[in-house]
Amino acid sequence: MTSKNTICLWFDGTAVDAANFYAATFPDSAVGAIYRAPGDYPDGKQGNVLTVEFTVAGIPCIGLNGGPQFKHSEAFSFQIATDDQAETDRLWNAVVGNGGQESACGWCKDRWGLSWQITPRALIEAIADPDPAAAKRAFDAMMTMGKIDIAAIEAARSGRSRSSDA
Repeated sequence: MTSKNTICLWFDGTAVDAANFYAATFPDSAVGAIYRAPGDYPDGKQGNVLTVEFTVAGIPCIGLNGGPQFKHSEAFSFQIATDDQAETDRLWNAVVGNGGQESACGWCKDRWGLSWQITPRALIEAIADPDPAAAKRAFDAMMTMGKIDIAAIEAARSGRSRSSDA
């Protein structure tokens, strides 16, 4: 491990599965070293996978197979910036379609209970618009969404409805 700061995520025996999924799904992600327990521990035996090093979108992480005691919560999430609707759809569908669940405003949860914000850059730009009315329209549109619809955000930002775009 070369990073001075690494995010440690707790899993119930599925850290390698999660790391493999993240590496296959998110750009600039990979699985690194897998370490086996040198002795028995409360939720495992000597030789079981204890930790796995991995990177998610350039962020160094370690998955710890610590057992069922602690669960992920929405208080921690990965926010993944997307460049277009195709990337937004691909990542959202990968997380939700692999046993995850949808939430609101671009949030979803993977099958391990970890929260993700699949956030188009266009959304960030829209809610930071120097025109407060445009920013509010974009924000209000976002508040009605699960997965973010970039065309609807841009239409709201500009003051047009999507139905008038046709």
